Amino acid sequence: MMKKTYRIEVDCANCANKMEEAAQKTEGVKNATVNFMTLKMNVEFEDGADPKAVMQEVLKNCKKVEDDCEIYL
Repeated sequence: MMKKTYRIEVDCANCANKMEEAAQKTEGVKNATVNFMTLKMNVEFEDGADPKAVMQEVLKNCKKVEDDCEIYL
């Protein structure tokens, strides 16, 4: 089980929730939590998933729901 933490940039708690939902729906992500206070996203990857590739998709999906967000990969 691989877990990683990423620094994010997002303007509001509601937007952070949208990012969390988008990340959770991304293939290869087992679980994702966004902490708006610390501006961190914790991601738990499915076994065998390539975190780099998965996070590119997470970023794309997050930008669909919140276009001015950023994830520092």
